[in-house]
Amino acid sequence: MSKSLVVVESPAKAKTISKYLGRGFTVKASVGHIKDLPKSKLGVDVENDFAPHYGVIPGKEKVVKELRAAAKDVESVYLAADPDREGEAICQHLAEELKGKGRNIYRVLFHEITKQAIQEAFKKPGHINSNKVEAQLARRILDRLVGYKISPLLWEKVRRGLSAGRVQTVAVRMIVEREQEIRAFKSEEYWNLVARLAGAQPPEFTAKARLFNGEKWKVGDEETIRGIVDGVKDAQFVVKRIHRREKKRYPVPPFITSKLQQDAASKLNYSVKKTMVLAQRLYEGVDVGDEGSVGLITYMRTDSTRVSEQALHEVRDLVKSKFGEAYLPHHPIYYKSKKTAQEAHEAIRPTSVDRSPESLAPYLDRDLLQLYTLIWRRFVASQMNPAVFDQTDVDIDAGRVEFRATGSIVKFNGFLAVYEEAKAEETQPEEGEQTVALLPELKEGEILSLVELRPTQHFTQPPPRYNEASLVKALEANGIGRPSTYATILSTIQDREYVVKQDGKFIPTETGEVVTELLVDSFKDIFNYEYTARMEDHLDRIESGRERWNDTMRNFYGVFSERLATAQKEMRDLKSEEIETDEICEKCGRKMVIKWGKFGRFLACTGYPECKNTREIPKVCAIDANAALSDETEDLTCEKCGKPMVLKRGRFGEFMACSGYPECHNTKKIVKGAGEVTVKHDIALGELCPVCGKNLAIKHGRFGEYTACSDYPDCKYIKLKTTGVACPNCGGDIVERKSKRGKTFYGCSRYPECDFVLWNKPLPEPCPLCGAPFILEKTTKRTGTVRSCNKEGCDYKEKVAATA
Repeated sequence: MSKSLVVVESPAKAKTISKYLGRGFTVKASVGHIKDLPKSKLGVDVENDFAPHYGVIPGKEKVVKELRAAAKDVESVYLAADPDREGEAICQHLAEELKGKGRNIYRVLFHEITKQAIQEAFKKPGHINSNKVEAQLARRILDRLVGYKISPLLWEKVRRGLSAGRVQTVAVRMIVEREQEIRAFKSEEYWNLVARLAGAQPPEFTAKARLFNGEKWKVGDEETIRGIVDGVKDAQFVVKRIHRREKKRYPVPPFITSKLQQDAASKLNYSVKKTMVLAQRLYEGVDVGDEGSVGLITYMRTDSTRVSEQALHEVRDLVKSKFGEAYLPHHPIYYKSKKTAQEAHEAIRPTSVDRSPESLAPYLDRDLLQLYTLIWRRFVASQMNPAVFDQTDVDIDAGRVEFRATGSIVKFNGFLAVYEEAKAEETQPEEGEQTVALLPELKEGEILSLVELRPTQHFTQPPPRYNEASLVKALEANGIGRPSTYATILSTIQDREYVVKQDGKFIPTETGEVVTELLVDSFKDIFNYEYTARMEDHLDRIESGRERWNDTMRNFYGVFSERLATAQKEMRDLKSEEIETDEICEKCGRKMVIKWGKFGRFLACTGYPECKNTREIPKVCAIDANAALSDETEDLTCEKCGKPMVLKRGRFGEFMACSGYPECHNTKKIVKGAGEVTVKHDIALGELCPVCGKNLAIKHGRFGEYTACSDYPDCKYIKLKTTGVACPNCGGDIVERKSKRGKTFYGCSRYPECDFVLWNKPLPEPCPLCGAPFILEKTTKRTGTVRSCNKEGCDYKEKVAATA
């Protein structure tokens, strides 16, 4: 019988840890939080010093029962959740449920799941940090008060189902305000002038105009640039000044959470959520052959750049042996963390730098290996010498214009031999901007030959929309949220449909803009950037024991309750609001007004309820300004009712829709490419619809092509792809289907009467071992194509050779 029980959050973590502990330990998983505030009510007693009413989360009763049973006869319980506020709260709730007479309860902390780290942690167990628990409690109650107090107000003023979030609303505000900047932006014309020149020695090189009549270059129209070109082309190009200097580029610190999320988004095109899921797997443990399951990186939710002395010695030894003495600094490099960083944590690094990405390639799938490689390379590069460049600036006189050519040669690549940080979108060079190049040997006073003089027209661009990397960077810069919350923030604002992601960029929905406007107007303090950042600082102060959580709550609620009372009286009531227009109802001739409904603004007849005519208001589209509508797209008419089709934007992007909506529901998919927007037309088939008798057609939807009735969606018939395999439950056909998120699966054609489903493709071939009527086929990038039997107890599994 075990003398001790160890409780962690996840089964994967439990599996890895159990290897390193002796037989006297039983390791169980709580599978995340076991207690929370109730969903059905506020759960916070505001009148009684904000006392929370926690209860076991519905569905977790079985887990709690099993943990109590496991703790029944043990002497000690070790709580080993993650080393952050959420982990501390999980441990507190577990302690409340597992305490018993004479039973010792310990808190175990470790920042990497390796044999040495685990065994060291269990030698020196501690106790639950009440300050951390209170900081998490304060955050939970703050979020609950904002969400549960403001959401009913939005239901009353706008529509049911809307919700507000203390931090998420501020994130949406950033996206909305960026969109407003883009709309208000007025593009201005400007011209650059580039000269291609040749000296006495090759190669030819380019120089860009920087001064005109001794002042900074600024030309805004074609007439001016033509005059300048005419004056310069006959001028003598003389080398005026040569400035040579050595330039160093220093390595960057090892990853903290936000920087990992940004680099993974920029370099690997991973979403923040995907990055954190993969990092969690690397932290909790992956099977790497003879070693078994082992944690490959340190804890992935951190804002500290600190690295342990042992890890520094390891990485310095690797740099010396793999790259040589020239790449190794004389002393270890120590990086400074932010003031708010928790220095008890380490940066995100490999648990052993000797586990190179190449050595782990056979054991990690593609996504895990790419993320691990990114972490490994950044950590190694952080302890290497800077890169050194020889940079030369050459100023060239040409009459009234002075040009500059810049050349650079890598003298020593240093840390760039391993890693280069991804550039933010805002710092990418614009089209036509001069880049650093190789220059010939030049002398001051040398006369150059003009090969080509090229004026180029440009237009100033609006600020770019946020992508995941730049939004995380902006949140971090403004002090909004913490490393552990960024993934949740980005997921929540999309799940609530306040923003959509199009071509990787965030665009606010109409609902998102309206709700943000109402909340910011009514709660200027609460949804203010500085106020939200200060609240994070208050939570940090609670965690460090410098502030009482009750005091923080009282100060917040005093302001919040006043704003809430005012908003209930003064917030605009969109439900009853009607905005007059000059539009005339085509059914009764009365004027139409703009109203707000479940799906946003719409036109409605003032003759309601006698006349119930409504009309959709075309949404503002987000088509790239450089992408033009094809002639076919601009003149497109609906083949069902003859009315013009218009460009609209919905939840999943732009599409063409009949202007006769809601009477006609016809839509068409559009494709952006080669600077043009074109329409995907239906392809008529000779086969007839079994429901209405009209022709079937190949259509184009959100997840690709499908075959349906040409009258779809008025006729709902969709022809499903059959696999040729009979359903083992009822004898129906097993057909290919799509989930709500576009993932392919296979189910019985008689659904919902029969709910038989498979995730892997069934093939109409009998199993060679047991004779089952069909086998399954699965293809992945890592394993290729594998066939197996679906029958329980049958071990048939075969890898299929790839074919050309």
